[in-house]
Amino acid sequence: MYATITQQGQVTIPPAVREALHLHEGDRVDFVIEAGGTVRLVPITASITELKGMLPAAKRVISLEEMDEAIALGAYGK
Repeated sequence: MYATITQQGQVTIPPAVREALHLHEGDRVDFVIEAGGTVRLVPITASITELKGMLPAAKRVISLEEMDEAIALGAYGK
């Protein structure tokens, strides 16, 4: 599979690649340059809702005051 670079430096991603990566108009991608000159095209399409369930449930619920205190301790090293 190949593509041509335009004078403006743009490349059209072939439909098979867009489908395989689930890319749609407006999605963002990252070009990662690896050792040896290989370049990976990585989709940046995850929404915040896809992150749900990645972390274990909290052992206990804390109040806003406890959160503020923890932040202050971390920021000021008390």
